[in-house]
Amino acid sequence: MTLPPNSTRCVLCGSRLVKNGRHRSGTQRWRCKTCGASAVRRRPDVTRREQLRRFVSWLTGKQTQAEIDGTATGRTFRRDTAWCWDIQPHLKPAETIHHAVLVDGIWIGTWCLLLAISDKGDLLAWQWCGRETTAAWTALLEQVPAPGVIVSDGGSGLPSALRACWPETKHQRCIFHLQMNITRHLTRNPRTAAGKALRELVMNLSSIDDEDTAIAWQLQLEQWWQTFGHLTRERTMFRNGQWGFTHDRLRKAWHLIRKVTRDGVLFTWITYGNPRTTSPLEGGYNSPIRDLLRRHRGMNEAHRRRAVEWFLMLRQLALDDALARALTPAAPEPADDDREEDQHEDIGGPALYDTGLDANEGLWERTGWAGRG
Repeated sequence: MTLPPNSTRCVLCGSRLVKNGRHRSGTQRWRCKTCGASAVRRRPDVTRREQLRRFVSWLTGKQTQAEIDGTATGRTFRRDTAWCWDIQPHLKPAETIHHAVLVDGIWIGTWCLLLAISDKGDLLAWQWCGRETTAAWTALLEQVPAPGVIVSDGGSGLPSALRACWPETKHQRCIFHLQMNITRHLTRNPRTAAGKALRELVMNLSSIDDEDTAIAWQLQLEQWWQTFGHLTRERTMFRNGQWGFTHDRLRKAWHLIRKVTRDGVLFTWITYGNPRTTSPLEGGYNSPIRDLLRRHRGMNEAHRRRAVEWFLMLRQLALDDALARALTPAAPEPADDDREEDQHEDIGGPALYDTGLDANEGLWERTGWAGRG
């Protein structure tokens, strides 16, 4: 007779079971009063779910393995949860269209993690890549419906991916990252008057709050060009006899500012009301990810990636929902009925690959001097 694995009836005679103490491991023991058979009811699914719960709690929490396991070394915890590293959490494809989407990348060892969140802070998708390329950004953007505006730090490869995936989406350059890029070129204390004026002008972007102040800022930028623009074209002969720009850093900073203003990605937030920085993504995701990896320092890259994936999963779903989705087996791919099977023509000769002996192979037992027989 067929009985469910968790039935309270005997699998031998079908009679009802009664409690009969506990096993030394603490599991409830059951006994059949008819045939005397004794057994315990095991639920591997419940065991795996509890092991995965403890694993995720340790991975995303602050407790050590020994504290969770209640032992001195945590060796039992590592043995019971070793299989959990093979579980890869994943999000469902985003379906809601958002007004604005914030994207950014963070390096995890030699891997780059691309993140996309909504303007309300909800995680939409993530993508692992070797570096920020057009293909990597395309793989991320294809997971999210096209929004009205995208906010980014101006990473490489993103403009091409935007034109291919979201051609109608407006682009906003992160003001904070732009200021940091200018500071990298000019330093915090520029020596020249032109560098000081340009950096001060860029830092004033944070105080712009309406269209009038934005227009006034662009007029000040034009005034700077009229005053110091000739410095960006000056050349000097170096000691090796080659010519180069005298104020190369100033020239790079100016070209960066001129490009973002000409592309129209600096004041998109004034027209569409979107965020003008990626700070919600930096503070809400990137910073906690760094804290998580700092608590688990010493893990290899594969385990670090898995830890980050579970962290991202729990930012979007409750623990029980995340565990249920992770333990649910994926649906099998539909069979391809049109697939043609390989047909081998039987020509009546010897098989090309077989288990029989062949004189040309030399796999049988040898005799004589060659076989040392």
